[in-house]
Amino acid sequence: MRPASSVTGRSTRLWREIADQVFVRRYVDFDVSVGLVLGDEAALVIDTRGSERQGRELLDEVHWITNNRLVVANTHHHYDHAFGNFPFLPAEIWAHEQCPVRLAADSKEVQLTLAATMPEVAQEYAETHIALPDKTFRTSAEVDLGGRKVDLTHFGRGHTDNDIVVVVPDCHVVFAGDLVEQGGPPSFEDSYPMDWPGTLGRMLDVALGPIVPGHGDIVRRSFIEGQLADLSALAQLAARVRFDGGSANDALALSPFPARAAGVALQRAFAQLAGEL
Repeated sequence: MRPASSVTGRSTRLWREIADQVFVRRYVDFDVSVGLVLGDEAALVIDTRGSERQGRELLDEVHWITNNRLVVANTHHHYDHAFGNFPFLPAEIWAHEQCPVRLAADSKEVQLTLAATMPEVAQEYAETHIALPDKTFRTSAEVDLGGRKVDLTHFGRGHTDNDIVVVVPDCHVVFAGDLVEQGGPPSFEDSYPMDWPGTLGRMLDVALGPIVPGHGDIVRRSFIEGQLADLSALAQLAARVRFDGGSANDALALSPFPARAAGVALQRAFAQLAGEL
């Protein structure tokens, strides 16, 4: 491992070292967190932020810490985690096999929506080049950084159909992407609420140390257990109300999540139960 002295004073103020040579940088933009894991020969960047400019800024900051060959992992296809890929090329970009499919299908519409809703930065999003992951897997993969191996695992559908979890086994750090969110309710727009509890339950097997959510503060296993309980309650509620002939709106008042998030979650859950997702 590279010695701690390789980290400059400037970067120390922005990057938090949460285990030996494992760093987290939390950005104001979308309150997104990215990760950096150093090995002897390469470094893994976990998520690349939301635009080409943001990705280039991240790349510059990574170079404050390491000059090692870079490898990238996208925890899922959403723009705030993957639209910054382009500046990292020709680095390998790892992801679940559905991630590049969804990026290719959705990115242009997302760029137009972002440009329309945030006109002050419309050009930034409109001109972002989308780089698709080129190293994909269905269930799991291992990335060798030289003297340190990192595990990439798809535990199932949840926040999206292509969520992966990045585990650094030698120090038990987990980068959970948006399967875990702290500081607000989970985002359900592309979710699979009936699958999410099982996926999060399987993730508990590796939740042995610090867990970095896609957004918010670093958490521990007890936080995951609490979010799992809420997701399980929502899935059970949807199944019960639908079995009784009710609708998603009928279940809304009983949801463990705020009304806005619960409304989306229950619509998605009912669609799953009807075989539409």
